[in-house]
Amino acid sequence: MKLGAVLLAALVTITSCKKDFLNEQVESSYTPEALKDSLSFESALAGIQIQYGLWHTLQQDNVTSQGFLAAWQVGTDVAYNKSVADIDPYMVPYINYEKLTPADPVALFTWKWAYNVINNCNIVLAQVDNARMGGANKASIKAEASFFRAYAYNTLATLFGGVPLLTQPVSGPKTDGVRAPLAEVNSLILSDLAFAKANLPAIGQVKSNPAGRMYARPNKAMPSQLLAEVYLRTGEPAKAEQEADAVIGSGDFSLTTGRYGIKASQPGDPFSDMFHYGNQRRSQGNREAIWVHEMESSSVVNGGTGPTSSALFPGYIFGAPQHRRVWVPRYYNQRGMVIADTLGGRGIARMALTPFVLNNLYEPTDMRNSQYNIRRKFYYNDPSGANYGKEVVPGPGIDTNTAILPYTTKWNSYDPTAPLGGGGFKDVIVMRLGETYLLKAEAQFKQGKLPEAAATLNVLRARANAAPISATQVTMDFILDERARELLAEENRRMTLIRTGTLLNRVVGRGMKITGLESKHLLLPVPLTEIQLNKDAVLDQNPGYN
Repeated sequence: MKLGAVLLAALVTITSCKKDFLNEQVESSYTPEALKDSLSFESALAGIQIQYGLWHTLQQDNVTSQGFLAAWQVGTDVAYNKSVADIDPYMVPYINYEKLTPADPVALFTWKWAYNVINNCNIVLAQVDNARMGGANKASIKAEASFFRAYAYNTLATLFGGVPLLTQPVSGPKTDGVRAPLAEVNSLILSDLAFAKANLPAIGQVKSNPAGRMYARPNKAMPSQLLAEVYLRTGEPAKAEQEADAVIGSGDFSLTTGRYGIKASQPGDPFSDMFHYGNQRRSQGNREAIWVHEMESSSVVNGGTGPTSSALFPGYIFGAPQHRRVWVPRYYNQRGMVIADTLGGRGIARMALTPFVLNNLYEPTDMRNSQYNIRRKFYYNDPSGANYGKEVVPGPGIDTNTAILPYTTKWNSYDPTAPLGGGGFKDVIVMRLGETYLLKAEAQFKQGKLPEAAATLNVLRARANAAPISATQVTMDFILDERARELLAEENRRMTLIRTGTLLNRVVGRGMKITGLESKHLLLPVPLTEIQLNKDAVLDQNPGYN
């Protein structure tokens, strides 16, 4: 079993003015021992952020797939694939669940990705106490690595249950892994997050890393937000509410209720403003964002790049973020339509919103359903076409499978230097205050505090211009509906439904083209190759998978 045998590069150069300066002494290498001072650890922490970002940029592997991100949405209540002939290999087992086996590539990449993050964090944690720096610096570095290790383990625990626990670095294949009880995994997650929360700076004191990224770095609200989610998963809702309140009451964040940013003078609304490129970071006016994984345009030095391989994952190709390709349709394939910034750039329509989302989820006045957030109408935009300026009306000759179909605008992006969409750059808002309120409401509901839960949900609904609800309307189904309204195309919907144990129930009457879904699918299969390579111990499979 290969549990992330990857070493970070610490780029350190030290010079001397003594007479023995010609004596060879290697102070820069790709080994843990190179981590000696603050500069090398800063580089190591930047490397962990890059490791995390591979989740968003997986483009293909030997099955020529781009559907990794789509697999976390299709086969749930919010998204499905309309065009059977165009279905991505990664997505098939998450629509036709009878095909979800231990050979599944999504489960395999998730497992390998998480353990690569974990091992890189372990390298930092194992070396930092010996570094040449002060105690406060060491604590801050430990806190960043602890947060990312907890994040990776929480992903594994949610999706697989108990998994092998690694708390020390490994430098080669590990073939004796044994699944730890879920309670032990949860204990490590909670311990790491508690340490991170106590030792990370507030968001206003976060410094940029060597790559110039700032809001991708952990701040103390991030472990609190994740703690709220973990406590909900482990059945401790009172603690979850306390962690959500720590974020809400910090004074560092506020819901976006007014227009701001680069398109504030153009038609739109406050909710849509948060998702414009140039508006997503705190320095750009977004005080709702808690964690922003920062990207850059391919036209910026050290910005986004085209497809590239990674030594960490032989056989895989990574490139720009794939969210636009997943969510934005191929409207440009319709005669009379051309690629445009206003239509989101070049998407590939890996999936479509379910009729449940489009027809049943929102009230007519809900801002989150406005034309600026979910595009439902298209107009011919090719000036040379005969129908220029007219609405595209579905009918004969109109492709409503992948070209002309409603979609969320949250992932619209367009680079005029790469109009075909080969380079991506849009930031990923991983955590924001809107979700904090949803986690708090769920925690209150699970404590039986229905009036309080309704009041918490009504904060979000007031921002969205949706009607307030009463305590009698608060159910888990309603909370999951509200999560879909608020976090559509942001949250990992599959993980939410698995965490809450509602995947099976939520697809009834809401999901589309789903077959073979069973209770065993509330966990993913442990990858077969990991079991086979684990020759010196038994790595148990999850129940129901052969």
